Amino acid sequence: MNCVLCLSKNTITHLKKNDPQFGIRIYNKCKNCHLIFLSPQYHLDAKSEKSRYDLHQNDPKDLNYISFLNRLAEPLKLKIREDCSGLDFGCGPGPAMTKLFDENTYKINFYDPFYYPDHSLLNKTYDFITCTEAVEHFYNPNKEFSLLNNLLKKQFSYLGIMTEMVTDESNFENWWYHRDPTHVCFYSKQTFEWIAQWQNWSLEFPRKNVVIFLKGFNRHT
Repeated sequence: MNCVLCLSKNTITHLKKNDPQFGIRIYNKCKNCHLIFLSPQYHLDAKSEKSRYDLHQNDPKDLNYISFLNRLAEPLKLKIREDCSGLDFGCGPGPAMTKLFDENTYKINFYDPFYYPDHSLLNKTYDFITCTEAVEHFYNPNKEFSLLNNLLKKQFSYLGIMTEMVTDESNFENWWYHRDPTHVCFYSKQTFEWIAQWQNWSLEFPRKNVVIFLKGFNRHT
């Protein structure tokens, strides 16, 4: 099976489990980019996927949730200029990240394929993009990261991501994160380093489970 991120054929079965609710699930590991991913035949259909998302409690008025999002927003705001344009990609039913970027300082839009499917926003480019708790849901991360690259301006633009990262492949079977059937891709630091090389981005990990990519830098300076 080809990797859904780097398209390499160098993949192996990493875990086969019998989920009490959803039945057999097979997770593969790519030896090239180190992504662990659910075999596509086990993906939920769009209706079932959205039904799961409707259960999420991502309330912009929840101070704990806002504090959680600030783990990305705070280090990202240190890097971007005032009046920058941004996009919250995969914002879910409650676009809470936009609350952390003062609309008088930043111009930020929000997009979600289920809740805010304004495709005109995907025809623009942005100084920064936030993608919080979304990349693990990508059915086709090769396509999605290519899209994100195209949405970023050519020079000195930022992509900020939050997702639980794989830190112990040997204990993946016991990890809670893949128990959510909409979580289909699992990234390690090595995976994000591969993505940076692929897209010619730089990257840093300012906080746990947070990665910030920079597009348009010069590797030779």
